[in-house]
Amino acid sequence: MAWHHEKLEALRKKYSESHGGELFDPRFRRVADKIFSETGTRLAPYAGIPTFLTAPYRQIDAADPDFGDLQIALLGIPMDLGVTNRPGSRFGPRAMRTIERIGPYNHVLDCAPVFDLRVADIGDVPFASRYRLEQCHDDIERYVGRMIDAGVVPLSVGGDHSITHPILRVVGGKRSVGMIHIDAHCDTGGAFDQTKFHHGGPFRNAVLDGVLDPTRTIQIGIRGAAEYLWEFSYESGMTVIHAEEISSIGIPAIIEKAKEIVGDGPTYLSFDIDSLDPAFAPGTGTPEVGGLTTREVLELLRGLKGVNLVGGDVVEVAPQYDTTANTAHAGAQVLFEILSLMVFSPTIAGKSG
Repeated sequence: MAWHHEKLEALRKKYSESHGGELFDPRFRRVADKIFSETGTRLAPYAGIPTFLTAPYRQIDAADPDFGDLQIALLGIPMDLGVTNRPGSRFGPRAMRTIERIGPYNHVLDCAPVFDLRVADIGDVPFASRYRLEQCHDDIERYVGRMIDAGVVPLSVGGDHSITHPILRVVGGKRSVGMIHIDAHCDTGGAFDQTKFHHGGPFRNAVLDGVLDPTRTIQIGIRGAAEYLWEFSYESGMTVIHAEEISSIGIPAIIEKAKEIVGDGPTYLSFDIDSLDPAFAPGTGTPEVGGLTTREVLELLRGLKGVNLVGGDVVEVAPQYDTTANTAHAGAQVLFEILSLMVFSPTIAGKSG
């Protein structure tokens, strides 16, 4: 329709006196009604106490935790005793909490996950010692185990990637889980410097513990000089897609491959921020050039809609190596995308009552 005076007058009549939350399209109005007050105001993104994705904060008594009716708990795990190179991801949870303007609406998946799910930021894992790695792993396993017992799905923010092993020990404790793992490194190495509990080996440990099914595991974005350390991935039956293959295979085909591998069984999603090229995420301990772009990551994650997620994490954000805060920003966006996917997870949707 050509632009003309009558059309302008109709727009003026409809929109001149309306506020930002007064929307007429039912699809958008459904979201706005959850976010805007009757007077047309909403929470300023820079106001209030910072939480993951501006989710409500729920204080939990670590000695006697009561998670109430939560479906999803956003959990900080500020521990980086397992790094092989640059430390600092212990500051990842705090940095990601300070990122503003993530969500609340996911226009691709058409959901507002903080409003569509019963979700809260429950703070950080209480550690008995800041110095003992194995003790920290025990603390993570114990605390997340209480969440699992209460029927709450953990969505965690690290911390180094070693935190995923104790999480998987409880998430896959009754039935081994599959995994979509997006990373620069396979993290299936053996013991280094007299310990197997480090961020280069959580998934070897998880497979050997019987909690991770390698035949239902896909690792995406793998690259760098440590390829010779990852033979366990291949021998155990994991599917590995190198960063160099992504352009020729294409993101849509990788999405379909991932869905085929994990099937409809319980699946964990682990995202290491170093899967992104350092141009997008320099703030990490083991950067590897030649990685994914942020646009590729968003396309990949959004394509996983419908996967039966039973947990997830974002790890290895080390903000002190990033003067722009881009890495924490990317990490917070990925956290939002994973939470959005959880709206459509069959396991979580089944607990919506």
